[in-house]
Amino acid sequence: MPELVLQLTRGGFLALLWLFVLLALQVVRSDLYAASGLKSGVPGRSGPKPSRIRGAGRAKVARQLLVTQGPLSGTRITLDSRPILIGRADDSTLKLDDDYASTRHARISQQGDEWYVEDLGSTNGTYLERNKVTGPTRVPLGTPVRIGKTVIELRT
Repeated sequence: MPELVLQLTRGGFLALLWLFVLLALQVVRSDLYAASGLKSGVPGRSGPKPSRIRGAGRAKVARQLLVTQGPLSGTRITLDSRPILIGRADDSTLKLDDDYASTRHARISQQGDEWYVEDLGSTNGTYLERNKVTGPTRVPLGTPVRIGKTVIELRT
């Protein structure tokens, strides 16, 4: 009987070890696909029109991206028609040094008159306010976008 228990324990340990290896490979694969840019950009992206929110008589225009929380708090990025890549990659527009951020975590880009955030297959997700971003999602002016420990907002 003890021999059977020992063999079952070994088999269970081996199965758990293989499960761990397969999950680790899946995470590495998703980061590599995101880093290679195989995911498409936001369709219908147009020229350099600033984002507008129509309010009481005057339009507010998003002119910059502001980091409001996290290690890079206070960092400002001026918005133009180019998309903003966010992640740990060296060529990211906003380079995060955060264990909860993926190499290519998210993209903020212009579509028509509005700005949209898109998660690029990150491990821990991108959140607009408290809602997880699952596809290109419009970012209203002043609405927090959370990526790991970093929170960013579009500002005038």
